[in-house]
Amino acid sequence: MNKRHFTGLVALGAAASLALAGCASGNQAEGGSNEGGDGDLGTITLGFLPSWTDGLSTAYLLEDQLEKIGYTVEMQELTEAGPLYAGLAQGDVDIYPSAWPELTHKSYMEKYGDQIEDLGAYYGNAKLTIAVPEYVDIDSIEDLADNADRFDGTVFGIEPGAGLTAQTQDSMIPEYGLDGTYELKTSSTAAMLTELDSAIAAERDIVVTSWRPFWANEAYGLKDLEDPRGAMGEAEALHFLGTAGFAEEFPEAAEYIAGISLDDEQYASLEDTVVNEFGEGKEADAIDEWIAAHTDAYDTLIAD
Repeated sequence: MNKRHFTGLVALGAAASLALAGCASGNQAEGGSNEGGDGDLGTITLGFLPSWTDGLSTAYLLEDQLEKIGYTVEMQELTEAGPLYAGLAQGDVDIYPSAWPELTHKSYMEKYGDQIEDLGAYYGNAKLTIAVPEYVDIDSIEDLADNADRFDGTVFGIEPGAGLTAQTQDSMIPEYGLDGTYELKTSSTAAMLTELDSAIAAERDIVVTSWRPFWANEAYGLKDLEDPRGAMGEAEALHFLGTAGFAEEFPEAAEYIAGISLDDEQYASLEDTVVNEFGEGKEADAIDEWIAAHTDAYDTLIAD
């Protein structure tokens, strides 16, 4: 395992240790593009969770592109999905750039959906998973019940408020009869990866919650366990969500966002470039690199 993958994500988790980090202008904050638009079209606050790197990568892509159009972008870091949806509904956040509203975050949409505007789906193959390292000789979630001792009766999860956590605790564990034999241990994405890193170094059995797209699947050599009962849900689309009235207030941004569509290769490359090749503090350079290699990724992409 290349240690830079893990170290970078731990740093992101530490940076997001407060529920709300201070806002900073995209042009003034470290990693801001400092290019393109002069902010004449207004200021857009972009909320994201740094430890959820699917959203981290699209957040910085959107910052780059909206600033080139002519907006000022303020990046707002949060640590849980709940406060992010609440901020979006209340207008404290203008955009959430990597939402899972169809299944994973359905409960948040049921609560706040009337105050949220769907700006469009841009990726259609997102999936929640239960995963183990490739060297572990089980292939299905059904195999966990008879192997609790091997895994110390623990599934290592991420943030308590994540939709992935609720799906695992409320659906997967009871559906496969793991109540009483397994505990879902939640903390943070960074903490889960710490446990995973340690287990892989010792070639110890470990089972974790994961999702796709997520760079750690490839970096750590994870395999998804088969889910014959469908307890983790079907594949869903990732969406850009805006606060109510977003498209009316920021029509140029809404039109641009509606044109974004990424396939598996494009999304994987974007996340890997931002998180692994460049890392924290070099997001603007990462976006420049990715755009240079994917100038025709989607119709509205601004490559200059």
